[in-house]
Amino acid sequence: MALPEDRIQGYADAIARDGYAIVEGAIEPDLIDALAADLERLERDLRIVPANNSFEGTKTVRIYNLLVHGENFERIPVHQAILPIVERVLDPGCLVSSLSSIAICGGEIPQPIHADDQLIPLAKPHVPIVCNTMWAITDFTEENGATRIVPGSHLYDHSPEYGKHYDSIAAEMPKGSVLVYNGSMWHGGGLNQTASRRIGIAMNYCAGFIRQQENQQLGIPRPIATRFAPRLQELIGYSIYNGLIGHIDKSHPKELLGREQDDKLVWELADEQ
Repeated sequence: MALPEDRIQGYADAIARDGYAIVEGAIEPDLIDALAADLERLERDLRIVPANNSFEGTKTVRIYNLLVHGENFERIPVHQAILPIVERVLDPGCLVSSLSSIAICGGEIPQPIHADDQLIPLAKPHVPIVCNTMWAITDFTEENGATRIVPGSHLYDHSPEYGKHYDSIAAEMPKGSVLVYNGSMWHGGGLNQTASRRIGIAMNYCAGFIRQQENQQLGIPRPIATRFAPRLQELIGYSIYNGLIGHIDKSHPKELLGREQDDKLVWELADEQ
C-alpha cells in the first residue's frame, strides 16, 4: 500500500533527526510468508551455513544476492511503502546496494556496533549517501536479537571503534515491519537468547554516485535483469545519475536490456539551458 505524502515526509524527518524510523505493518502478510518460505528453500538447496567471523557471526545464516533467486525478492527494492521514503532520504537516482537475508539463530552473540558507510572515506557528518532497510520476516524483540541501534549517531563526527561496547537500544518491531535508517547510524545485530531464529532481510540502498556494496551488473545475469520491471532495472544500475554517471560511450545502459534510450545526457541538457 502506498503511503500518503505526509507520512513519507514524517518518516524522512525522523530519519534526519534520529537516524531511523520504523514503518509498522508495511509489508503484506502473504509476501512475508512467501519470502520466509523462499529463504528456507534457498538455505536447504544452496546448503548455506553460518560464516565463522566476528562480523557475520558464527550462528547467523546469511544469503546474498537475493535478486537472482526468484520473483518474490524482486518485489522488495521497489516496494511502494518503503522506496518513496528511501528516495526522500537519498533521491530518486538511488541504487540497490545489496539485498541479503540475515537469520540470527539462538545463542548468537551481539554483532559489533558499526556504521554501514564507515568504509567510505568521507568526513562525518555528511549528507546521506546510504539508506538501508531491515525487513522483519519474524518479530524483532530484545530477546531474539533485534537490531541494536544508537539513535542520533548518524550526526557524530566519527565512526565507531570495531569491537568496542556502546550503549544501544533494540529496534523492536512486529513481523511485517521495516526499519529504515541512515547508513551513518551506528547499529549491529543483537544477542539471541531464545531458541528461535530472528529472520530479517537487509535491503540496502546507496546514492547514485556511490559504488554499490554488491556488484549488481556482474552478480545478476543479463537475461534475469532483462525481465525485471523497468524501475528495478534502474535501481540495480541500468540508469544514469544526473545525466552523466553510469553512461556507456554516451549511451544509456538500459539499451543493453533492449530498451530505448529516453533519458537525456548531460551534454543534451546543457544545450537546453
